[in-house]
Amino acid sequence: MKKAIKIFIPVLVMAMLFTACTSASKNNDDNLEDGVNAVENAMTTKGNQENKNNNTDDLRTGNSNNTVPTPSDFPSEYNYGTGKLSDYSRNAMLKKMPTPNGNQTVSNTKADASEVQVLYLWEKDNVPAKTKFTKNMTGYFDDYDFRPYVTAIPVKNGVKPKGAVVLMAGGAYQFRGNYTDSLPTAGALHEHGFQTFIVDYRLEPYTQDEGALDVARAVRFIRKNADVYGIDPDDIAVMGFSAGGIQAGEFLMHYDENVTTDALDSSYKPDELDKIPAHASADGMIYSFYGRLSVGNMDEDWLKVGNLPPTFYVYGTEDPFYSQFEMQYSVIKNMGIETGRIVLNGWPHGFGSDGGWVKDYADWLENIFTKN
Repeated sequence: MKKAIKIFIPVLVMAMLFTACTSASKNNDDNLEDGVNAVENAMTTKGNQENKNNNTDDLRTGNSNNTVPTPSDFPSEYNYGTGKLSDYSRNAMLKKMPTPNGNQTVSNTKADASEVQVLYLWEKDNVPAKTKFTKNMTGYFDDYDFRPYVTAIPVKNGVKPKGAVVLMAGGAYQFRGNYTDSLPTAGALHEHGFQTFIVDYRLEPYTQDEGALDVARAVRFIRKNADVYGIDPDDIAVMGFSAGGIQAGEFLMHYDENVTTDALDSSYKPDELDKIPAHASADGMIYSFYGRLSVGNMDEDWLKVGNLPPTFYVYGTEDPFYSQFEMQYSVIKNMGIETGRIVLNGWPHGFGSDGGWVKDYADWLENIFTKN
């Protein structure tokens, strides 16, 4: 009986993690707290998944030997610590990234690859949306006047960039765990020679569609300024953690390439940046999948519609959604889409850049980009 309960608990908490934002019976403060608690429980509660994956090319023990701590050239406000799961804290998971200075946007400010640059993705009076987020709607992670923004983190001085990676943190659409997910991974990719861009996309009460537009906007900005960032405009990848991976997938499935922003919001006024194709050449699904909250989509016909790029999966055997990750990886691979995978034996959900997977992903990504 105890064994059955042990298996059930992590499944329950992960269902909470992915669906907390859909609960209508609780107020918004409760939803946010439930989302945070679910993440923490999923990170610490063990399931019974050990050794289910017998592919020795993909399965590894995982360790923190090469986990990259905050690089010395990162500004102090981007200090995420060691990047190790063992040093996790709730405060770090809920910490917010610095916002842009004044009204600097991707349209009114020149791209600068010499230092960390933070820019709003949309002009203040022209943010595409179908959701009405008003002043009297409180209790959310973001305030009603939140504007999505991108943080551009350049490679080390003197390093020739290998390409660009756009990152989205997880958090069940209740919060963005930038200091535990995307920022430590940006730090590691920074050490491997990649320009990195963290997108603070829209959360609840907004939809996945609106968040996908934020991702597309960031990709368009990077492609437009590829020469500034020293990259080929086709050498751009998106990647996300948990809900952030689902957000990357929503972008690739429905809002990339030449899909215009006014497809969702007819009142939006297109600008010059909208003329740039939102093209990404690879995707990283880090304990995540293509689909909706809590459900990975295994329908090959549905997935084909997205004309998906090469995709790299990373997840642990103790993740309550392990079986869904396994299943979708097989579906994607059988569709003929180039894939990569690392499975960390005994690791839970929410390990960020820890576990020794980032270098393999960086090598895989560099190989993908050489084919463009």
